[in-house]
Amino acid sequence: MSENPSFPSELPWFIRSGARTWRCRPAPAEVRKFHAALPNYTLTPLTEAPSIAAELRVGRVFIKDESSRLGLPAFKALGASWAIHRILAERVSSGTAAGPVTLVTATDGNHGRAVARTARLLGEQAHVFVPRGVHPQAVAAIVAEEAKVTEVPGPYDEAVRLAAEAATGQDSVLVQDTAWQGYEQIPGWIVEGYSTLCAEIDDQLRAAGLLEGPDLVAVPVGVGSLAQAVVTHYRSRSSERAPALLSVEPEAAACVLESLTLGEPVSVATGKTAMAGLNCGTPSSIAWPYLYGGLDAAVAVTDADSARAIGDLAALGISSGPCGAATLAGLRAVLTGTDAQERRTALGLDATSVVVLLSTEGADANPQSVVMDERSGLEGAEW
Repeated sequence: MSENPSFPSELPWFIRSGARTWRCRPAPAEVRKFHAALPNYTLTPLTEAPSIAAELRVGRVFIKDESSRLGLPAFKALGASWAIHRILAERVSSGTAAGPVTLVTATDGNHGRAVARTARLLGEQAHVFVPRGVHPQAVAAIVAEEAKVTEVPGPYDEAVRLAAEAATGQDSVLVQDTAWQGYEQIPGWIVEGYSTLCAEIDDQLRAAGLLEGPDLVAVPVGVGSLAQAVVTHYRSRSSERAPALLSVEPEAAACVLESLTLGEPVSVATGKTAMAGLNCGTPSSIAWPYLYGGLDAAVAVTDADSARAIGDLAALGISSGPCGAATLAGLRAVLTGTDAQERRTALGLDATSVVVLLSTEGADANPQSVVMDERSGLEGAEW
């Protein structure tokens, strides 16, 4: 492995060799079939961006637009719906489904809303813990899904702890999208749910005549659950050409970049960022082996980088928030500036390369906060 030290004058960046030969088991095939059978399922757009491709001197750039997924403004519903389906099925098979169940979670906004929406559609109850700093509009959106909401006068980690304590009864289940020792099965199901997004990209690229798939995929990273799904998808194909995989984080919360640099999962102190949904200090325990094995590179970007990318995507007709636009910001940081050609070569990119950027949220997922977020300390968007 090799790295570029994260000195202030240099790009916070990590690159390693060997990731494209790392392999893992694929996600279950039935996940895509499950989502396709949902009444409001439709493919989210994969929009080509020739102007960005020209700017960054690659062949083609595509944006996977998750601004409207199963009726919600972010990709999170994919994981919540599949995990809850598995939870309820397990309760039936184990004989514990004697009555209604309360689905409990902690959230900055989108995951909790997705859990609440799924619970309402299935006739179950939801109890969502929200930390201090979540925008009132995000809280109201969860309440509108008929969920019980508990506002926690503390940070996200405290909300997760309280949610876990509230889900200890037989008639309640914790549906959390990060894992820790002793709590890994349900977060694993959530990761499986995200695989539908990647399967759609395969179909959409084939429809565009790109039968060999992408040369690089960029994914925003908080605790790493979506990145785990992306790694699983592209590193479970023993006979196909493997793309480079790039993770993108805020400079203020680059726990995956730091962990990759050190070769082990570590926690970092987080700072101020508008990319609130990526403002995470510790990689998920189940995601880490996949990130360490299957990611080619990691980069950290500033809020200004993300804000510029939001405007660029809006000009293309793509609604994106700070976390979703981070992938464009990250790709731009990697392929421009000092030593850009070295980074381009390390990733195997040239003027013919095909790049996919995951824009994981729409602007509606990130109401502008007038409350100081406990973890970021910044007036900004919540995810």
